[in-house]
Amino acid sequence: MRKGWVILCACLIMIILFVGSLSVGTVFIGMSDVWNGLVQTDARFSFIVREYRLPRAVISILAGGGLAVSGVILQSLVRNPLASPDVIGVTKGAGFFAAVIIFLFPAAPTYVLPIAALFGAFLVFVMLLFISKRFTINPASFALIGIALGAIFQSGIQFLLVKFPTDINMALLWMSGSLWGRGWSEVWSLLPWIVILFPIAWGQYHKLNVFQLGDEFSQSLGLGIIRQRFWLLLLSISLAGVSVAAVGAIGFVGLIAPHIARQLVGGRHQLLIPLAAIVGANLMLTGDIIGRVVILPREVPVGIMTAIIGAPYFVYLLRKENKRRR
Repeated sequence: MRKGWVILCACLIMIILFVGSLSVGTVFIGMSDVWNGLVQTDARFSFIVREYRLPRAVISILAGGGLAVSGVILQSLVRNPLASPDVIGVTKGAGFFAAVIIFLFPAAPTYVLPIAALFGAFLVFVMLLFISKRFTINPASFALIGIALGAIFQSGIQFLLVKFPTDINMALLWMSGSLWGRGWSEVWSLLPWIVILFPIAWGQYHKLNVFQLGDEFSQSLGLGIIRQRFWLLLLSISLAGVSVAAVGAIGFVGLIAPHIARQLVGGRHQLLIPLAAIVGANLMLTGDIIGRVVILPREVPVGIMTAIIGAPYFVYLLRKENKRRR
């Protein structure tokens, strides 16, 4: 009963943040004007609300939820609390291939950028699988492999930034993770993926519950751990890849949202997955709102704000993990 109330409160917070994201910015819009702008009875704010702020808020919810659920799956599979899409190098791989398109093919159509980002995310996934299989690495070491792969792709990004300094603005904006300029086209390209992948992820909650008990116990229950881990990892990378493709390389959401949700409702994935998605959406909405108002009239990318929020929490998790292993 208490856990149900926790999820309900998280939903109410998301609604409040959603409405708040339609109000704040360079131009503050009151609640009544937001409503009038949504139903197009007030032409003064209709464009700002419907074409600018509303799609940003929707993308925040979709991408934040996608990154959070991706983090839940990764942390459960590898039994490593520090695993997340950005930590294992997925966002860096996506960012590198997006940077290649931005710098080397500036005249490419806009839809090519998310495709390149998806390709980079899946390439990291393939490399992770190859290295772990080739050297029989324990799944718990995925985070360490991912950090190394992320460093390699980050080096490639830095090389491109130095090589093409005149085209640096768009690349830095995308790689820092930003909702600036995002509209309904990005919403419609991301929405089908989330609508399809999220129910699939939630439907695997019983397998994720078993995986947390260890490989030997999972195998004794008849769970094909190699095949199931492959498909669940593919599901996680897909959620992260499509989210990064829509909003850029946003970090820490996939790391801290699962931890916050786990502290609130425990480790049962039938509750953990939906709450983590809501928490991830709330983190994205909060970062976007703060980024819009902190240095008016300029805007701080949401990826920078989530990093400011998430980095201290990451240090806290490192200290907690070190104490636990002593």
